[in-house]
Amino acid sequence: MKKTLLTVILPLAFIFFLAFYKLDYYVMKPGSAYAVNQFVTVENGDQNDEGSLSLMTVSMAPATPLTYVIAYFKEFEEIIEVEDVRQEEEDEEEYSIRQLKLMSDSQFNALYVAFQKADLPYTVDYHGIMVLNVLEDGAADELLQPGDEIVEIDGHILNRSEELSNVLNSKKVNEEVQLVIKRNDELLDRTIALKEIPGDKQHRIGIGITYSQSKSIKTDPTVKVDAEKIGGPSAGLMFTLEILNQLLDEDITKGYTIAGTGEMNEDGTVGRIGGIEKKVVAAHEDGMEIFFAPDDPITDAMKKANPNIRTNYEAAVETAKKINTDMKIVPVKTVDDAINYLNQLPPKDASKD
Repeated sequence: MKKTLLTVILPLAFIFFLAFYKLDYYVMKPGSAYAVNQFVTVENGDQNDEGSLSLMTVSMAPATPLTYVIAYFKEFEEIIEVEDVRQEEEDEEEYSIRQLKLMSDSQFNALYVAFQKADLPYTVDYHGIMVLNVLEDGAADELLQPGDEIVEIDGHILNRSEELSNVLNSKKVNEEVQLVIKRNDELLDRTIALKEIPGDKQHRIGIGITYSQSKSIKTDPTVKVDAEKIGGPSAGLMFTLEILNQLLDEDITKGYTIAGTGEMNEDGTVGRIGGIEKKVVAAHEDGMEIFFAPDDPITDAMKKANPNIRTNYEAAVETAKKINTDMKIVPVKTVDDAINYLNQLPPKDASKD
């Protein structure tokens, strides 16, 4: 009887180990294309378009022994060490909060740039400082949490991130600061004795957090963006183009299925993103006809750190050749590059479909 149980339990335990035991790695692989108009709605906006604008995703999950082995033998799946995904001392919760903040900032920038291009009214409101990561053994350890918003310091309401830096730069070690923070819609008081920031090579004094500006934008017409499940900033360019497409009467897609990727910066430049090869594969598999890829500048410092580094556009072109796709890869340094390309694009002849 015992031998029978062992012959059943041991194989099941081994299968469970292969499928569910989490290793200190992530596996990144191609995701899917998602039409941006399912996430963005402009009040009274034009959505009667023949074509589509799609954002691209990658699938990334903690590796198990089984998914690790599969990824090892697949060309467009990548095994990534945890420290290459999360920042130093960043846990899963902090990583998720940072990704959502990056996406929130990306949406802000998309609205900001789109309404500037459309010459329509908007106002920007500042809400303080969002905590992304609390450093272990730092002054704020166990007092602040990722996701907290610092709205006041020493009686001064905070609007911009530099205001927090200015106050902290005037303080000395062990000096206390009085904070008002917003957590789950509740205002809380915190008294923090300043310490040297852990790991800081310049031995600066501070709270011991990483943070980002918290801000929002009000537009006329109003725009509803519902993309909480999409983390990171890489959909910024496509959000910008979709908002413009709904603000304008004409169909900027000209009837084509268009995908792309790239962070949208406030100045209209398109920033470098990770996983470009996987996104090209996913776009091809989902039948996209045009793909916008960041033609990002490569600095001397980047070349020194990685002599084989390429622009997103160069990597996208190489991948497109490998998979023998007919999809057009278009380089973009700015949102204007994408807009100009779409403006000169002839309407798609439906009779040739």
